[in-house]
Amino acid sequence: MAAHRCAFADDIFDRNCPSRSVKNANRKADPKTIHVVLPRALLALFPGATATVDLEASTVNGLIDELEGRWPGMGDRLRDTSPAIRRHINIFVGGQRASLRTPLNPGTTVHVLTAISGG
Repeated sequence: MAAHRCAFADDIFDRNCPSRSVKNANRKADPKTIHVVLPRALLALFPGATATVDLEASTVNGLIDELEGRWPGMGDRLRDTSPAIRRHINIFVGGQRASLRTPLNPGTTVHVLTAISGG
């Protein structure tokens, strides 16, 4: 019998896939920080960047500023000049799609995902 495979969104947001979710990963989170999960596609562009990082920020915009401070250029990959989250980037806070103004509470997990497009 094949092992149960979760849909990616169910897996990452801990919906019906408790064994593989980020929420259940063995990590010691600081309740005062924001836990950020970054996509592999972004990590490949920034040597030394890690798949997960804990930061202090009060909004998604502030979180992107913090990422930019750690890995110069990452902010430009996530946010355009209007400013808004780039078209092919999705940021989720608590399982809900976020904007730059979305507030962040300490202990929150933020997922940065790259959109898949094609035809």
